[in-house]
Amino acid sequence: MSKIRLGVIMDPISQITPKKDSTLAMLLEAQARGYDIQYFEQANLCLTDGEPRGLGHSLSVTDDSTHWYELGELTDQHLGDCDVILMRKDPPFDTEYIYTTYILERAQLAGTLIVNQPNSLRDMNEKMFTAWFPECCPPTLITRSMAQLRKFMHQHEKIVVKPLDGMGGKSIFVVDHSDNNANVIFETLTDYDKKFSMAQKYIPEIVTGDKRILLVNGRPAPYALARIPPPDDNRGNLVAGAQPEVRELTERDRWICERVGPVLRERGVLFAGLDVIGDYLTEINVTSPTGIREIATQAGINVSQQLMDTVEERLREKT
Repeated sequence: MSKIRLGVIMDPISQITPKKDSTLAMLLEAQARGYDIQYFEQANLCLTDGEPRGLGHSLSVTDDSTHWYELGELTDQHLGDCDVILMRKDPPFDTEYIYTTYILERAQLAGTLIVNQPNSLRDMNEKMFTAWFPECCPPTLITRSMAQLRKFMHQHEKIVVKPLDGMGGKSIFVVDHSDNNANVIFETLTDYDKKFSMAQKYIPEIVTGDKRILLVNGRPAPYALARIPPPDDNRGNLVAGAQPEVRELTERDRWICERVGPVLRERGVLFAGLDVIGDYLTEINVTSPTGIREIATQAGINVSQQLMDTVEERLREKT
């Protein structure tokens, strides 16, 4: 196989935390394999007479927390000249993100492998797509109705409510039927019955960690990253102060993966992260899942290697 040209679309690389950043882990693996890496930011992408283009830099990376990247000259490039593009732009999943997937779909039609497939990024909302696997999930409600949220809360006594487009624990609330703030929380999340939000029955096992299970081409890594909330918080998110702990998958974890994994593979999702609390699937992350670095550090499992092996396999299939 000739030298692989890899494009990456991400938030500013200057602002990442290197020791925790999964995209950097992917790029380090790609560079070790001799890939030609091109770096793009969302703001520098465009369609010109139907051609997907971007202003991009050549990129070299190092595993160094003080100097982890160097950029080459900014050049105008046809995205279809990349063999593969990693779409690693963090949420929010807004209209700008959706427009970006259309640009990437034009690159896909030109022959570029997109990780993950653009139409699946659009179709598989990370919270709502759990509805395709109700047997794996806790009792769940997605609604714009404050009245329905109140009814769901009284039915289950303690619930978790959150917006459909957030990340990193932003705007996640734990509410019980005795909470006098419940109404204002429902008003805020739904904007008075104008926006959809998600409610799930509270799972007490959150105190032992919200597990992130990474899947490559629908197959799970053998270890999950449990994110344990601090004593003064309910959120199992590292950016919200949760502590990471790597654990082997349980039989129930593998059962969930057996149901979700084939659907991800069928839809062209090469890299995904399932969030599991206790025995229940709570989210399916397909935009920019994290956890690679922690799993590598604590368990010695190189998920980036598995991902690039899969990328190379897909590229060979196309030739």
